[in-house]
Amino acid sequence: MVKEKIADSGIELLKKDYDVDVRIDMSDEELKKEIGKYDALIVRSATKVTADILEDHGNLKVIGRAGIGVDNIDVEAATKKGIIVANAPQSNIISAAEHTIALLLAQSREIPLANASLKGGKWERTKFKGIEVNGKVLGVFGMGRIGTLVANLAKGLGMKVIGYDPYVSKERYAQLGVDQGDFDDVLKKSDFITVHLPKTDETIGMLGKKEFQLMKDGVRLVNAARGGIFNEPDLIEAIKNKKVAGVSIDVFEKEPCTDSPYFELDEVVVTPHLGASTTEAQDKAGTMIAEQVAAALAGEFVSNAINITPVAIEVMETFKPYLPLCEQLGKAIIQIVEGRLDSLEIEYAGHIAEMDSKLLKIAVLKGLFESIVDEPVNYVNADLFAEERGISIKETKVGPLKDYVNLITVKSVSDGQEVMVAGTLIGKLNEPRFVKMYDYDIDMGPSKYMAFFRYTDKPGMIGLVGTILGREEINIASMQVGRKKIKGQAVMGVNVDVAIPDNILEEIKDQAGLDYAHSIVL
Repeated sequence: MVKEKIADSGIELLKKDYDVDVRIDMSDEELKKEIGKYDALIVRSATKVTADILEDHGNLKVIGRAGIGVDNIDVEAATKKGIIVANAPQSNIISAAEHTIALLLAQSREIPLANASLKGGKWERTKFKGIEVNGKVLGVFGMGRIGTLVANLAKGLGMKVIGYDPYVSKERYAQLGVDQGDFDDVLKKSDFITVHLPKTDETIGMLGKKEFQLMKDGVRLVNAARGGIFNEPDLIEAIKNKKVAGVSIDVFEKEPCTDSPYFELDEVVVTPHLGASTTEAQDKAGTMIAEQVAAALAGEFVSNAINITPVAIEVMETFKPYLPLCEQLGKAIIQIVEGRLDSLEIEYAGHIAEMDSKLLKIAVLKGLFESIVDEPVNYVNADLFAEERGISIKETKVGPLKDYVNLITVKSVSDGQEVMVAGTLIGKLNEPRFVKMYDYDIDMGPSKYMAFFRYTDKPGMIGLVGTILGREEINIASMQVGRKKIKGQAVMGVNVDVAIPDNILEEIKDQAGLDYAHSIVL
């Protein structure tokens, strides 16, 4: 369901694979009543997706926010129900940053007042005397994507920029050409201050009377991020006593806002939450959130899901090809385990071992649980299934290997017995390969239907297995055998076109005297 207007391009993208209902006029009561019929919900900022509305969530798998903020969505409630919440954080970066600069310049040159005066029939050139921004210091609270772009645009205007963000490294500040300051430094040194922060308990009212007192006389402020970061009564007092010379506000604590003390002050420039209101931003938001929702419905990794542990862009680029492989390893290990799964160890070797591996672990768990639980499993709730079942998860990392650039090995202990499967990617196309099974080297591409046999190596085993499968008209696409020594233990793996029935597996096991025979479906 698309609950609020998004770009037609986004709707058309979804219609290629899904039925799409556009229900822009639906009330909250109707939404609560009907939400369970839908697999996905797309909103913008006006719709409040509360815990109450999600109570009977039914089939709902993903909520997409066509924009950056998710203040209107109860993310905690959605997470508890295994619902992915995704946004489109990069869709409005340019628009929001440009609007911030527009607001800064508008108040600096008193453009709204001059516009109103001239349209009112007055020619008052001497009344409106602005200030230049060149050479002034801009303080930026929050050096995320938007704050960083604002800093770059301000530097293009000849401004000096000082930033405060405790989660940004010194190296990053140096790379951006921005001075790093602590909280009080930014307050004391800035001629202009702009905030680019999320709405949290810590940021609401973050700048109030105490902070205004630390600022320069005649400071100018901009808030195009989230309403309420400036303490409104304290700011109005600071404007009236001339401590603050100008303010630009695009966001309000309660929206829509058509009545505010700000509207009575000439020093305040206001706009009705226009930060993302450009044609380009709306097109990007609609398309981007449609892609995210489609990925969620297809069971793929949702890169902009905000209730999944965030992953650095460079890590995501490296790991993305490995996620399907990790899911396949998880699906394989749970199907070859004999008995109860007590613990799981995931080993990363090669270059990937140098990065934060939590995303790969979640992918393994997603694959593992998809075939054994009767609830939807995704990148949000896979960890919870392991925790609820008391399965111990251990991650280990080793350095470079001789034979593989990267290798992921999944080991499980079931009733005291250890089994394992390992995989890697090969070639320019990053083709997945299973390269170890039951601790034996084997090289085969994973397919939907596979089977693995463990036995004592002796002549005729391949022919015996092939004969029985041929008799049942089960076609073998490929076959691989791994062994450590002649006449020792061996593992045979086959890719087949259809699932092998249990009774055929038992026949093969009995006639060949096999130790183990497992058919798996990936």
